[in-house]
Order: sequence, then structure tokens, then C-alpha cells
Amino acid sequence: MHKAHIIHENREWSAPLLEALETLGVPHEEWFLDEGSLDLSKAPPPGVFYNRMSASSHTRDHRYAPEYAAAVIAWLECHGRRVLNPGRALQLEVSKVAQYAALEAQRILTPRTIAVVGKSGLGKAAAEMGAPFITKHNRAGKGLGVRLFQSVEELEQYVASDSFEVPIDGITLIQQYIAAPEPFITRCEFVGQEFVYAVRVDTSDGFLLCPADECQDEDATVCPATSAAKFEIIEDFDDPIIDDYRRMLIANDIHVAGIENIISADGKRYTYDINTNTNYNPRAEHRAGKFGMRAIAQLLQSELAATAK
Repeated sequence: MHKAHIIHENREWSAPLLEALETLGVPHEEWFLDEGSLDLSKAPPPGVFYNRMSASSHTRDHRYAPEYAAAVIAWLECHGRRVLNPGRALQLEVSKVAQYAALEAQRILTPRTIAVVGKSGLGKAAAEMGAPFITKHNRAGKGLGVRLFQSVEELEQYVASDSFEVPIDGITLIQQYIAAPEPFITRCEFVGQEFVYAVRVDTSDGFLLCPADECQDEDATVCPATSAAKFEIIEDFDDPIIDDYRRMLIANDIHVAGIENIISADGKRYTYDINTNTNYNPRAEHRAGKFGMRAIAQLLQSELAATAK
């Protein structure tokens, strides 16, 4: 039987999609890729496969889930299965360096960034960048490792302390701090490489801006989106960046993504994050009458119908 197979490692984040698939009557199956085995001598089942693997899986004790997903996706692609957000999308999900390279290849402006392996070179990179600057993890999600520093000395004290967060892949990014005139960022959502909507996200409480309900309700210290007003879908958002993003998504074979940008005081729009495991804020969507997971479910329904012919 042809099914939509959902590759993921977080049932809470995937639950709204599974509910939307149930509502549409789309046959589906979860592929929870944390641990397991893969028999390369066997062929995958028929159907469509949608990759929702997350860069932050290690924070949920699923340390090797992305590596396992990469192996599974390579196996699926070898057998000619239709994969939405395939191997290239996963590569970008787990590496901001790869994201910035993909964006710059399409002439999309990104903040100046220096990638540092280990701890010893962080001070030198920060001095080269100049304060203020931020740090972030290369393999991140959920705003892992994002901190604002006003001086190199402040960073060096942090690096020498017990509170220093070691990135899971060993790569820390020193990045240009974009001082926005207003405390918000814009996140553009795409499904099937088509623009769905843009959402304005209030950054007054900090950098951790996961839109999923679980992040807001369970622990505000993990994701301080405690107010529905933090997320507001922008009506009739129209900007040339939409076409730039579509071109980048097509060039990198990414089907579903949320892309974040910020406008500086001098009016430049900097793009700094591509989320190929995108989530949506249900309260903001309810107010606007636009629904990301429903759009994904409809995409899977259409793709499934095409593969079943």
C-alpha cells in the first residue's frame, strides 16, 4: 500500500502534521529514527517520504538520529523513492555553514560569520569580528548556543567558564550582530517550494524562537514564546526576498522550510537561518486562518497520488 512516511525524532512536533493527514484521510506511517537497523539488501516500501529530522535531536537524547536519517534517505534515494526534503535538505538542517554557503550562492545577504572548531580560536575570531557579536552552534536548532557579547573579554570569560556550551559537532560560529531598529525578525514559510506566509516574531525576550506550542508551554527557559502575540502572521507580505528564497530552495532541492531574516538599522535584510524541520504557531495561524501543517498534508496527498499512478 502506498503511504506517506514521516521521518522524524520528535512526536510532539510531528503530531499536528499527523492530525492533518488523518483529517484528509491520507494513509501514513511514522518512521521514528532514533535507533534501529537498516538492511541495505532490501527495497524500501512504496510511497512518499517526508524528512522532518531536526538538528536539535541530541537535546532529546537522540544523538545519532540525523546520521541514521541520512543513511535511510540515501537508501531511499538509491531506490528511486520520492523524498521531500531529501539528503541535501538534511545537510543544511544540521549545518549553518552549509546554509550560509547555499544562501550566498544565490546572492542572498547573510551576516558575516567565522566558523571556529574547538575553543582556542574563539577569542581571535571574535577580535577579528569586532564587538558586539553573537555566538551560535553550527548544528543547532532551538537557538542553541546563541549569546550576545559586548566585548572579546566577555567571550573569553564565558569560554573559560563551566557554563560554556560545547557544540555537538565542535563548531562554534562567531557572527556579526545585526542591531535591528525594532525587536522582531521575519520568518517566511514555504511548502512545496511555494510561499505560504510570513510571520513576525517578537524577539524582546531573547533569541530562542521556536514556534511550536510545546516549546512555549513546557518550559519558557527553552523557548520563551509564552505569548500568542509573540507570533503574528503578516497579511499580504510582499517582498523580493520571496523570489530569492524560492530560487534557493529549488537549487537545493528543499520542499518545506521556514527561513528567518532580520532588517538592520540601515535597511538591509540579512538571512540567518533555514529550518527544514519547520514548525508553526497554532494560535497565530488560527487568528490568520492560514495553516502550515495542513498545507504539508495536502502536498503529501498530492505527491502520494502522483506516485500511485
